[in-house]
Amino acid sequence: MAEPAPTGTAVRPASTAPPVPDGTPAPAGWRVELRRAYEVLALVGLVVTQPLLDVLGRSPDFFLFHRATSGDVLALVAVVALVPGAVVVLLGTATRLAGVRVRAGAHTVALGLLLAALAVQVGRQATPLRGVPLLVVAALVGAGGAVAYRRWSVLGRVLRVAALGPLVFVGLFLFASPASAVVLPRAHAGVDGVAGPGSHPPVVMIVLDELPLVSLLGPDGRIDATRYPNFAELAGGSTWYRNATGVSGWTPYALPAMLTGRYPSAPSAPHYSQYPDNLFTALGGLYDIRAQESITRLCPPSRCDQPVAPEQGLGVLVRESGALLGRIAAPVDSRIDPQESYREQTAAEVGLDAAEPVPADPKFRWDSLNDNQPARFTAFLAGLRPADRPTLHFLHLLMPHAPWVFLPSGARYDAPDDLPNDGAGWAELARTRHLAQLRYTDRLVGETLRTLRASGLYDRSLVVLTADHGVSFTPDWQGRGMGAIEHAPGEVAWVPLFVKEPGQRAGRVDDRNWEHVDLLPTIADEVNVRVPWRLDGRSAQQPPRERTEKYFYDRPGERVVLPGGVPARPVPPAPHPLVGTTVGERPSSGGTASVAHLGAFDHVDPAAGELPALVWGTVPREVPDGTLLAVAVNGRIGAVVPVVPPDKGGRRFAAFLPDDHLFRAGANRLDIYRVDPGDTLRRLTLS
Repeated sequence: MAEPAPTGTAVRPASTAPPVPDGTPAPAGWRVELRRAYEVLALVGLVVTQPLLDVLGRSPDFFLFHRATSGDVLALVAVVALVPGAVVVLLGTATRLAGVRVRAGAHTVALGLLLAALAVQVGRQATPLRGVPLLVVAALVGAGGAVAYRRWSVLGRVLRVAALGPLVFVGLFLFASPASAVVLPRAHAGVDGVAGPGSHPPVVMIVLDELPLVSLLGPDGRIDATRYPNFAELAGGSTWYRNATGVSGWTPYALPAMLTGRYPSAPSAPHYSQYPDNLFTALGGLYDIRAQESITRLCPPSRCDQPVAPEQGLGVLVRESGALLGRIAAPVDSRIDPQESYREQTAAEVGLDAAEPVPADPKFRWDSLNDNQPARFTAFLAGLRPADRPTLHFLHLLMPHAPWVFLPSGARYDAPDDLPNDGAGWAELARTRHLAQLRYTDRLVGETLRTLRASGLYDRSLVVLTADHGVSFTPDWQGRGMGAIEHAPGEVAWVPLFVKEPGQRAGRVDDRNWEHVDLLPTIADEVNVRVPWRLDGRSAQQPPRERTEKYFYDRPGERVVLPGGVPARPVPPAPHPLVGTTVGERPSSGGTASVAHLGAFDHVDPAAGELPALVWGTVPREVPDGTLLAVAVNGRIGAVVPVVPPDKGGRRFAAFLPDDHLFRAGANRLDIYRVDPGDTLRRLTLS
């Protein structure tokens, strides 16, 4: 018996029922349920399947970082395409137990909610609305859509046709997206380089990530030896190509350009099937390859394996995809970037032993190396040993790349996921945290140099240290996108590059117009191997290129021309005079503040290698924008920060305390003061 139409709507004509397995027509009620299932699947495809597969399809590095197998990716696609729609359909079908009218109403409500969710995504892309206003508009769109669906049957027919959408989205992901190379890689057909006369020294190559050259510079334009003694030591014994630039602000394009010697021409996955001719294949016929890649897979399995990996498997892919969907569906701006999941695991998390004996350096937490340093670095150090055959030791380390979790000492700290990196007050906090992690990275560079010298490899090896790209901390233009490239190219494009030739002891500076496509031909010349494919780059053994402009690619195939010249270091803000001072008499009370992790100060264990070095919270809304707060631990002020304009998290503040000496074992006293004119302090009551 057909379900009665709701009051005020036209009765929809019955359609031919699809056959059930025995060949007889399906009951009319199940015809209705099938139509409703198609309608739900169409909208779930637009709200969940399409946006997720679109973002992930353009981010093959997400799967490469998590070392996902083809089976893992296919299982994730099945989950994304089937599970959300199946859940909604089953829940809706269950309401039929309460009667046909309840079922019809539940279906209409479900469609309205899905239309509202779709309106949030479309509205965020097409309008300036955010937050509550966007939610109100989306709710009106959802309600209007539900009413229209009840009134006009044509909308249901349109949705049922659109139920084919998820199949289309899956097909595009599997066969047309950059990530398709990870799921269905083509056969490897890389070309070996040709060994020439001369020696073939060991090669030690470290590629850091998201490191602007200007972050290393002191006021005199040289490497700041006080803050970064190990970078300065390397510069003092190598050739510093001071005018070196990456070719893209995005690792999946920048690193292949470095290792193939070609500018980015297509949005391909950073995978050996897409770049069969690269450094690993050029040296692979002659050299043993010991490669630690992070978010690329340019070394084919026939040349090397990748023993150290972050958390793997379908579970982590589903979890991180769910977090990504939350950012996609949010009614406020958020960073829709799978790179948010890129966190190097420590040696302890992976279960590796420290590769280096404990040096006599009381300033660094050498007794907690397993807990502090990333496992990929530990495994790389373990392989730095002499061998009978020429060896390429390659490491791409996601340092000092965000997330910023390390203090200069090697201790770790926690931070909330929703702290912005740009805007009033936030950009400078991000730069400060970046510089602290860079000082920790300097410690890792020093450990590498010690290991090379202890093993006897340092003098004999070609040592290369660089970064794939930088990042801008310029207010309003933070990041690596086109806006940052246009307004702060010196922070995004220029990177450190040090090349120590075998036997080199004296440092020198070369200001030629170096671009990272020059890296492969330079290495090939240094180790006497001829690269048998066309290169865009120019070896450092050749005369410098005549043009001074820089070629840069925000998108493959779309060249951006930047003016040349070594950038100057941005002038850092002067530290507030209260920082480092001791609070004397107890200042008078004057207000309140809420601290998110106040309990962390009750039980501090510095020996465990983790400190509450980031203090964040909120103050009452009546506190004016820009009000300064002084944050003190055990009576000593470690930071003075402004209260930022309110956002979805409230009227917030965040203070970074990179000095370990502020903390002691056991209970620590945290005080926050409001700084009035004349640097008068008023203590806030904390909760």
